[in-house]
Amino acid sequence: MPDKSNFSVQAIDAFIKIAAMSLLIFWCFSILQPFILLVVWGGIIATALYPIVTWTNSKFGISKGKASAVLATIGVLLLLIPLIALSTGLYTGGSALVIGFQEGTLVIPTPNISIKDWPVIGEKTYAFALQASSNLESMLTNYSEEVKNVVKKLASFIGSLGSSLIEFIISTIIAGAFMVNAEKCERAFVLVAIRLTGEQGKGLTTLSKTTVRSVVQGVIGVAVIQSMLAGVGIAFAGIPGLGLWMLLVLLVAIIQLPPILALLPAIIYAFTVGTTTTAVIFLVWCILVSGSDAILKPMLLSRGSDTPILVILLGALGGMAMSGIIGLFVGAVVLSLTYQLFTVWLDNEAEDKVP
Repeated sequence: MPDKSNFSVQAIDAFIKIAAMSLLIFWCFSILQPFILLVVWGGIIATALYPIVTWTNSKFGISKGKASAVLATIGVLLLLIPLIALSTGLYTGGSALVIGFQEGTLVIPTPNISIKDWPVIGEKTYAFALQASSNLESMLTNYSEEVKNVVKKLASFIGSLGSSLIEFIISTIIAGAFMVNAEKCERAFVLVAIRLTGEQGKGLTTLSKTTVRSVVQGVIGVAVIQSMLAGVGIAFAGIPGLGLWMLLVLLVAIIQLPPILALLPAIIYAFTVGTTTTAVIFLVWCILVSGSDAILKPMLLSRGSDTPILVILLGALGGMAMSGIIGLFVGAVVLSLTYQLFTVWLDNEAEDKVP
């Protein structure tokens, strides 16, 4: 009888402790939930960029703290440039558009008749553009609902892009804080990993760093390079909307699809509006950009992982569906890391069961 009573007391005591701990964890999670994605992305950036800090320290003798701060500051400034350009462009462009429409000075050029030859959408696009060039007010009246929908979607996209840039800036600042305290952060990560997995904790920590750097370099890094190369071609061809095309190429490349899929409308535009020579050069450049990953990936994945493309694709698409543009980057890295850790765990379990 005393044994049963003692067991009941211990069970109730354990239940109260577990409930209190669960409540505390849930409370902390609710408080930090708005920042979790930013902190995770900041950690990914810090893990990917820290080798640069180490190299700077060994090459120039700059302390790791100062090198981390400088690197984070450069990242913030690079992100501020497109944010300021986007805000300024929206203000000046929107103001000029409204004033021009009100004063009747807004002129839309007559479309090229070759637009009719575009597959599927050629006739409707030409008719729409022709009416806009000849009688803009009539066009806005006839297509009022369509114009409203396009404007709403465009405003939503621009707003999402602006908020994503702000999130990237915040994550870069967080990454700087992580890099300044890199040794303490790594020690804490190792202690947690050892607590969860025992003596394998240190090895899993090393695997995590390798996987994160591999995905960032081999997937996101290649996508950024392809986006920049595509931007060079678009600028050469004189195609409007340079930033938008570069963003589309970046997104398509991250989800492991050929960038030329995003550039097809630009190629059609180049052949329709520009000279044949310029259009052909641009087409060849787009093909080279799309196939450049065959050269870039082996270079940047020299220490890479063997994460399947499907895992990266699902992580990128799922992350974007869950958290927008920043989720596209975080999802690919997190799912790849989980896949690698899960694979190691399965291998270890199989080895333990072998007689």
